[in-house]
Amino acid sequence: MFDRIVKIIGNEELNKIGNTTVLIVGIGGVGGFVAESLVRSGISKLIIVDYDVIDITNLNRQLMTNLNNIGEYKTEVIKDRILSINNKCKITIINSFIDENNIDVLFDEKVDYIIDCQDTIKTKEMIIERCLYNKIKFITCCGTGNKFDPSKLKIINLEKTNYDPIAKILRKWAKDNCIHGKIICCCSDETPKKINSQIIGSNSFVPASAGLLITSYIINDIIK
Repeated sequence: MFDRIVKIIGNEELNKIGNTTVLIVGIGGVGGFVAESLVRSGISKLIIVDYDVIDITNLNRQLMTNLNNIGEYKTEVIKDRILSINNKCKITIINSFIDENNIDVLFDEKVDYIIDCQDTIKTKEMIIERCLYNKIKFITCCGTGNKFDPSKLKIINLEKTNYDPIAKILRKWAKDNCIHGKIICCCSDETPKKINSQIIGSNSFVPASAGLLITSYIINDIIK
């Protein structure tokens, strides 16, 4: 199934990709596209972490959602979808919200990359701390809500981010904890749209573009 990518990178590099284990926290608008595009790129071992079930409001942006799987765990649905693409892929699912009480579960197995696609700031901070301590490569995705221009997305050092509210909080936290130049993130330079609602707006193309950009970063890092 990987003949077309082999033409670009060769079998040796594909084998490197296939021997890489990736853990994804958050299988929503960004994480779903990360998971599927990684598998279509040759990743054959994934650990997928999410506590949530599919809601009708997810249908506008989350890859694996449809009217027939509302109420099902996102992890279970994405697992079935991935296995329908590559039935040799090894997938571990964790149906948990990650906090200080269970953060250790992310590090029970040896992983090569951790991708943080969830929105809880404290969880992001804990993941960053643990990855730095354990010398695990990682990338954290900042906000894609209330944004409309996917061309503004980039993979960038946290210290160089602008406009993103999540990145702003993380920058202060990193500075307060003397963490400098070590946090890679997917972030947008777009100023979030101001809307008269506490509910964050979303669309199909900004989260998807962020997910594909993250996959590109991971795959290119594996094959150098």
